Formats: sequence, C-alpha cells, structure tokens
Amino acid sequence: MVEKKTKPAKKKEKNEKEDVKLIFTTGKRKRAVARATVKPGSGRVSVNSVPLELIEPETLRMRLSEPLLLAGEGWKGYDIMVNVKGGGIMGQVNAARQAIARGIVEVLGDNVKRMFTEYDRTLLVYDPRRTEPHKPPRSSQGPRRYKQRSKR
Repeated sequence: MVEKKTKPAKKKEKNEKEDVKLIFTTGKRKRAVARATVKPGSGRVSVNSVPLELIEPETLRMRLSEPLLLAGEGWKGYDIMVNVKGGGIMGQVNAARQAIARGIVEVLGDNVKRMFTEYDRTLLVYDPRRTEPHKPPRSSQGPRRYKQRSKR
C-alpha cells in the first residue's frame, strides 16, 4: 500500500490593499439616462468628464449641486463621476442630479434619504410622465388638436 504525501494547505493571504467599494447608480428623466459611479476619493464631481465647477450656465450647475449641498460634508470623501446620454439639457441635468442623490444616499444612509425626500422627491424617485403620442388623422398638429369650427 502506497501512502500519498499531502502538502499542507497554504494560508490565503489577505490583500494588503483595501477593497475599493464602487457604487453604481442611475437616474432618469424623460429620455435622458445618467449613470453615476461613486468611489472613495477627494470629493471631485464630474459630469461627462467635465468638472462640476466648469458647467455652464450657472442654473444648471446649481441644479446639479443641490444634492451635494443638502448632504453636507459627508460626501467629500468620495469622487462622483456621471455619464449622461439622451434627452435635452434640462432632462440630462435632472437625470444626473437623481443619480448623484441616489449615490449619496447609498453612501451616507437613511438620514440623508429622509432629508432628500422632504426637500424634493424627484431627487430619488423616477418621474413616469411622458408626452402623449400624436393621433393619426392630424398627427402634425398634436395629440388632441381638433379642426377649428366656425359658429356662423
């Protein structure tokens, strides 16, 4: 009878690097879709590779920074990168804003979620409203336009 020699099992070494926790969130508004990545960092926020400070006009920048201002200082330990496609400018800004807010809520927890909901529910919740499709006979005028009638 032959004995098999077994080698002692190697101890699994833990990676000395900490596991980087990435958080992926999405935001939608009309036809615009925003995908945000939140990772530990130094507090940089960029939308389509453009830093938040350089976004023009100022009203769009202010709209994007609302969730950041409401959350306080807790998000500054994270970098937020947002990619937005589709829709118009305001739709894209609102979608990016929603994606940023959802990422912050995942990082900071329920207190921030409650604050966002009280301030503006669309920061976290998708808005299902859509334009009504145009009807066949008069499709160029709009969905509910009828022919004008004369009363005499």
